[in-house]
Amino acid sequence: MARVKGGVVANRRRKNILAETKGYRHGRSTKKRTAREAIYHAQLHAFDHRKDKKGDFRSLWITRLSAALRANGLKYSQFMKTLKDKSVLLNRKMLAQMAKDRPEAFARFLEKVK
Repeated sequence: MARVKGGVVANRRRKNILAETKGYRHGRSTKKRTAREAIYHAQLHAFDHRKDKKGDFRSLWITRLSAALRANGLKYSQFMKTLKDKSVLLNRKMLAQMAKDRPEAFARFLEKVK
């Protein structure tokens, strides 16, 4: 049986791996083995950080809401309990956006909720 050399396929595979690490520093962008490892770690961190991003945004909304509520003489925890008791279906993202972009509308909303 004839010998098969994998030069074309191996070069294509190497080219694709190195294309994925474009912009990385040192050997991570030029050497196949280190580039492959860099891709593995980058994908792992990207997955984890996509999950973390959700919590980061939630804490940002809570911080914004808390600041706006304190300016209006309320505490965050008391406000959230009041919303739950009155069955108000606005989430933290909407409330934080309203508090940041339209403080006068947020103040009117607080008067209705109290």
